[in-house]
Amino acid sequence: MNFAFSAMIQISLLSTGANEYAEAHKVHSTTGQPMVLLVGAEWCPGCVQMKNNVLPRVARRGLLRKVAFAHVNTDHESRIAKSLMQGGTIPQLIMYRKTPNGWKRHTLVGVQSPEEIETFINKGLELDNVERVQASNVSYESPQ
Repeated sequence: MNFAFSAMIQISLLSTGANEYAEAHKVHSTTGQPMVLLVGAEWCPGCVQMKNNVLPRVARRGLLRKVAFAHVNTDHESRIAKSLMQGGTIPQLIMYRKTPNGWKRHTLVGVQSPEEIETFINKGLELDNVERVQASNVSYESPQ
């Protein structure tokens, strides 16, 4: 899939508020983009701050278009949330990246600033690019 199609899907997800886990997983599967999930609840002040104030600022700067992004509500999607979270503290911002050596998971716990989230996502994107380049540079000798 090309980047323009991926960006179009991600923009439509953000604009409609339909940031469901299944949709983000689909975007991740079709584009290879890292998947970033905000796991939280409506009753959690830090989660509400992240969802309504911090992440929209990150989205306006365009960074969420580079990842497959979703909110996972611990009350409405408890089974998914439990399988994603490590520990019970919310909010959790979780990034999953598929690498040649398997899945990599990175987590931020608690309320974060837009700059901290941007650093988190950019670091994951950078690692993703480095690992892809390294994987493409691997050559195998044929047996003689």
